[in-house]
Amino acid sequence: MSACDTPRTPRTATAAPDVVLRAERVSPTDIDLHWRSGAPGTSGHILEFATDAAGPYTVLQYLPPRVTSYRHPDLMPHTTFHYRLRAFAGPASKPVDVVLPPGELTAADEDAGHDWLPARTDPQRTAPGRPLRSTGAGAPTGFKAVVKHANGILFTWTDHASDEDGFLLESRISGEPGRGSGEDSGGDSGYAPLAVFEPDINSAGLITLPTEKRGSYRVRAFTRGALSNVVRLTTGASADQ
Repeated sequence: MSACDTPRTPRTATAAPDVVLRAERVSPTDIDLHWRSGAPGTSGHILEFATDAAGPYTVLQYLPPRVTSYRHPDLMPHTTFHYRLRAFAGPASKPVDVVLPPGELTAADEDAGHDWLPARTDPQRTAPGRPLRSTGAGAPTGFKAVVKHANGILFTWTDHASDEDGFLLESRISGEPGRGSGEDSGGDSGYAPLAVFEPDINSAGLITLPTEKRGSYRVRAFTRGALSNVVRLTTGASADQ
């Protein structure tokens, strides 16, 4: 899913951040980011960047907890980049395994309507009432996957959370080490965030890559945590200069 802008957060006097972020310029236009987290119960981190100290910040990627580094490549030369992390946490549904039909989309698949693809809310699958922040409960239930064609899956679930910031579709693709450019340090289930949806969504379709014929999926209701420190680095000249 494409990155989206996030609201500006007022600065307040707080204790030391739960996530400590560091940055290193490894080439004139490549920046490596590293972090460590001391927050228990963290489900992952949201990496954000801006080219102005005041924002707005843009989400680079939602990352699983096992990932503790990220390379931001091919950046604009002579530009200052500002980075910050935000932990997210929340319960996940039970996973479902999906096997897609072999081959590519047929002409009939391409001509068929894809009205199942957009994210939406079905009131019949909404039963909110459990605050994630105070109870840790509210995991989505009834998570189902319906194969629509050779590269298409429709996911549905029941929403039980009352205060979620959104939902994350997470995947573990067979034979694929994981998505994104983060470095895998091991130590968890191997699921990685794949798409993010707004609060109250309980139905969304997915178009997979031709190589993603087998995988396991789950959906997570989540809330955002406190911000990390902000790190700043300025790129050099373009690599081809």
